[in-house]
Amino acid sequence: MGGLRRLEYRGYDSTGVALIDGDRIAWAKKSGKLANLDAELAQNPLPASTTGIGHTRWATHGGPTDANAHPHLDATERVAVVHNGIIENFATLRAELEGEGYEFKSQTDSEVVAHLLFRELQTRPDLSEATRAVCRSLEGAFTLVITDALSPGKVIGARRNSPLVVGRGHGENFLGSDVAAFIEYTNEAVELGQDQVVEITAESIRVTDFDGHPVQVTEYTVDWDVSAAEKGGYDWFMLKEIHEQPQAIADTLLGRHDEHGRLQLDEMRLSDDELRSVEKIIVIACGTSYYAGMVAKYAIEHWTRIPCEVELASEFRYRDPILDRSTLVVTISQSGETMDTLMAIRYARQQRARVLSICNTNGSTIPRESDAVIYTHAGPEIAVASTKGFLAQVVACYLLALYFAQVKGVKYADEIGRIIDQLEEIPAAVGHVLASADQVRELARELIDEGSFMFLGRHVGFPVALEGALKLKELAYLHAEGFAAGELKHGPIAVIDEGTPVFVVVPPKARDQLQEKIISNIQEVRARGARTIVLAEEGDDMVTSVADHVIWLPKVPTLLQPLVATVPLQVFACELASLLGHDVDQPRNLAKSVTVE
Repeated sequence: MGGLRRLEYRGYDSTGVALIDGDRIAWAKKSGKLANLDAELAQNPLPASTTGIGHTRWATHGGPTDANAHPHLDATERVAVVHNGIIENFATLRAELEGEGYEFKSQTDSEVVAHLLFRELQTRPDLSEATRAVCRSLEGAFTLVITDALSPGKVIGARRNSPLVVGRGHGENFLGSDVAAFIEYTNEAVELGQDQVVEITAESIRVTDFDGHPVQVTEYTVDWDVSAAEKGGYDWFMLKEIHEQPQAIADTLLGRHDEHGRLQLDEMRLSDDELRSVEKIIVIACGTSYYAGMVAKYAIEHWTRIPCEVELASEFRYRDPILDRSTLVVTISQSGETMDTLMAIRYARQQRARVLSICNTNGSTIPRESDAVIYTHAGPEIAVASTKGFLAQVVACYLLALYFAQVKGVKYADEIGRIIDQLEEIPAAVGHVLASADQVRELARELIDEGSFMFLGRHVGFPVALEGALKLKELAYLHAEGFAAGELKHGPIAVIDEGTPVFVVVPPKARDQLQEKIISNIQEVRARGARTIVLAEEGDDMVTSVADHVIWLPKVPTLLQPLVATVPLQVFACELASLLGHDVDQPRNLAKSVTVE
């Protein structure tokens, strides 16, 4: 159950397990969080077994009920299946099976696989062969993990467009959608590629494609252990991960330059000549990663003078974008499995664009299908709402921009070195923000009865405002909106009412013109009765007369300010959600990794 508990961040609508017990399958499943299944098993324990599968679900087809929980079994309860993803042709397959007399107990697309497997096993008694035949009939995105009561000691996995990784142990082997599932037992992992089936026993791992041909696999070692996936004394994983941000930033910067001070990136498989030929960069991402991309645009264009666009991955390929060999598509995904982003990079590659991914998960699909990778080395992020993952992504974007500046020769080595030195001071600056976080928690207590919030920013403060609003929506389930401060008079100011809390990210004093404008924006909302919470650089006397509350930030260069300004907004959202009695780590209706379109 420990493995399921570490995977619950991926989905927590329902949970279930199936174990091989002699020549039968013993199973249990419950709607709701894993605690419900724990209570069920405490009253009705399952037999001991050395072969089993389990699942935590994020509902797609069919609501979060006991019947729709995984595993799903065939009518004879010989075969048990768990499934991530969406089977797009399930309605056709279900109608076909129902026409043959098969009866369904759930509303899920997943149950069709159990019946299809049982049907195949009547003519193909080998479970791996039957699985491959079923996979060839499926359309969509899926990871399947399967047990068969007549094949004890064996578990089969299959993947298409959905994550699955193998853990190699000693006298035991594992399958999981994330290495966190088995990190307690082994840190040796095996990547699975697209359209592959794996058969594991206690002693062996065998991988084939869907046609049964053996394939070469890549093995790697996970560089963190089970302690990194535990709370470590914090009330919430999110709170722990907020406090891990100085280390996450430092680790993302570690080893990025050689003995001569030149930048080097871990898996930059694009040559300098290929990078010099890039005339346009398009950053694609979803959610919080999209806001990291917005920060990246400012840095890339300022440091390299290369035009940069930022787009939502879910919209990218549907607008018929203009791409060619001189375009670099940069994807940002914490999990490396975000389906919208994966489909976008496949489209980009079809159009002959080069693809570089920024990712935190070694061996995941998006990095494997990219031309180059920058890994963020932030360690496991368990809370659904991203914190250290976001800051590590922003740092990786800065590194990419500086690397381009180096390759294109638009900045001298000492200029790049000076910015790297400034980046290496950021962990201490973030630590300083965290040390003074009690004032932010007190502010959350003062604002606990408020139902609507606004966040404003200019320049790189704008994506910070968007991220602050998103965190509050995700965790506290409150209305919160982020806006570019200059857009106030174009509509948003109409929602300001007496006492409306407005968070404002003020640029450092070095940006005099920007600062004057945002001070005017603060005065505009104050004149309408807003309560202004201002995030400003220490020593910025201009803000004190227009702020009801000031959150002081360490002095950093303008482009690096998101790394310190985001942190108080994370703490505020976490504290307010906790005060409201919400589950901070597992907010309603959300999952950590969105692996369906």
